This record gives sequence, C-alpha cells and structure tokens, in this order.
Amino acid sequence: MINWQTTALVFPGQGSQAVGMGAEIAAQYPVAREVFAQADALLGLPFSKLCFEGPAEQLDETYNTQPALFITGIAILAALNAELAARGQSPATPANVAGHSLGELTALVAAGAMEFGPGLKLVRERGRLMREAGEKSPGAMAAILGLDIDALRQLCAEACTATGGVLVVANDNCPGQTVISGDDQTLEYALPLAKERGAKRALKLAVSIAAHSPLMAVSQEEFRTAVKNTSITVPKTPVIGNVSAAPLTTAAMIQDELSAQLTSPVRWTESVQAMTRAGITHFIELGPKAVLAGLVKRINKEASAACVENPAQLAALLDS
Repeated sequence: MINWQTTALVFPGQGSQAVGMGAEIAAQYPVAREVFAQADALLGLPFSKLCFEGPAEQLDETYNTQPALFITGIAILAALNAELAARGQSPATPANVAGHSLGELTALVAAGAMEFGPGLKLVRERGRLMREAGEKSPGAMAAILGLDIDALRQLCAEACTATGGVLVVANDNCPGQTVISGDDQTLEYALPLAKERGAKRALKLAVSIAAHSPLMAVSQEEFRTAVKNTSITVPKTPVIGNVSAAPLTTAAMIQDELSAQLTSPVRWTESVQAMTRAGITHFIELGPKAVLAGLVKRINKEASAACVENPAQLAALLDS
C-alpha cells in the first residue's frame, strides 16, 4: 500500500506526448474514458482521437500538445482513484503535487485548486498564446548536457552581449541537464561555445518557440488576464511551483505563479529538492513517458520514482 504521506504526484510537460497516449487507460477504466469524453465536448472536437491515433505532427503542435498532456494526466489520475476504490482504499492523497511547465496546470487540478473544465480552457488558451508568441517573436531552444548551471547562465549572458539578442536558462531539469531558450541567432552563437566549454551535448530542439524566455512576454499580459478570469481556489494538496520552487498555498500565489510562468525558468531541480526536504521519498509520474521519473532519480538517487500511463503500470504500482 502506498504511503501517501511521503509520496508526490508529478505531471509532465511538452516533450512527453506520444500517439496512443491515454488509449489503454481509457479502454479499461470508464472514469478515464469520461475524462476524454468531457474534453471532447468542452473543446467541440474529437480531441481524444488525436491523442489515441494521431497524426504525430498534429499532436506535436503546441496548441494541441498542451491540452493532450493535461487531459491524459487527469484521466490517469481518475483511473488511479478508481483502482484504489476497487481495492477498498481511499482516493490518492499525496503530500505534494507538482508539474513541469504545462504539467503545473495539471497538478493544480489534481490538487483541487482548479476544476477540470476551466483548467482545460486555460490550458488551451496557454497553448494558443504561446503559439502566437512564437509567430510574433520567433525563437528556439536547445538541450545542454554536462555543463554546470551557473556556467551556462554565464555563457548565455556572454552570447547576449555578443549578439544583442536574448538567451536564458529555461529549464533546470536536473544536474547536468539544462535547456536554454532565446532567439535563433543568439542560440546558434552559444551552441559551439557550450561544446568548447565542456558540454557533452548541445542539441537544438525541434520547437519553433522560445518557451520560458523573455520572447514569450508578447503574450504574457493576455495570459495573465486569462488566469484572472479562471476560478482558482486554495489547493487541498500543497503544490510546488515552477517559478518559486516553493509551495503555492493561496489562490493569489497560484495566479502570480501562472502569470509569471511563460517568461520564467522551470526550476525543476529545486522543486524536487524542496519536496525531498519536506519528506517526499516516492514520486509517481502520471503521463505518457517516464520523463520526470528519470529526472527525479538524477536529482535524488535515494528517491524512488515510477511512471504510470497504462493499466499494467498502474497495477504494478499498487501491487508493489
């Protein structure tokens, strides 16, 4: 039986999507199917078909990827609670929840701070605005492996000075795995420099937006308005924020966090460390791939981490 007092649920962001996501869990659990059906009705299109069948190029579009991950995460959570009930156990009551970038909105619904419908509407708007920002202020992102984050921040500053452009650390995923984000010219200037300074890899990502950078500022105010127009309440479970790497305990804190998120870095390493300090020893990722579970193990080798996306993984989790 899971010790929820030492367990956190975590939800992934973009990059975790895959054709077929949620299909098996929806096939076995009526409550999961209902989540997808509700999403189809709210969005006014057969969005579940896109998750289950693709095509991949359409699923990989930011506007679609974000709601797809959000819906799938909530569907898996519904299946988890249904399976717990079938075993005579209470619903999941994790000590913390957190999400990486887009996953933070999924975590807020899991924590009871937002309802599914308004949350989905906000996620869809977030995807639209980020796509729009990418069209108005084109940019790029790159994964850097093997460089200390302070050294990488210095490298970004030097690249900006040299080009007059924008380049920042966007995702501090785990020690030695960082994502930088900015305009294409400055990013291209920085990549060989990173390799010269010892990066094991400096790989440009297949995205056309500079997420979590100042280039998203063109859409930030409109997103801030969308956040203010979304009903947000005090979370029932402490949510660890990306921007603050600290618990979000009030509706005002959540609004500020989400409003700042588009242009602020994802402090995932510090978020996991904060949960570890609070007594979390077990992390359960609800999503299509074991992305966050792997990062957790790199941040804290003593922690246990598992990913649940299908019925077999769910059974293995609860039988362990």
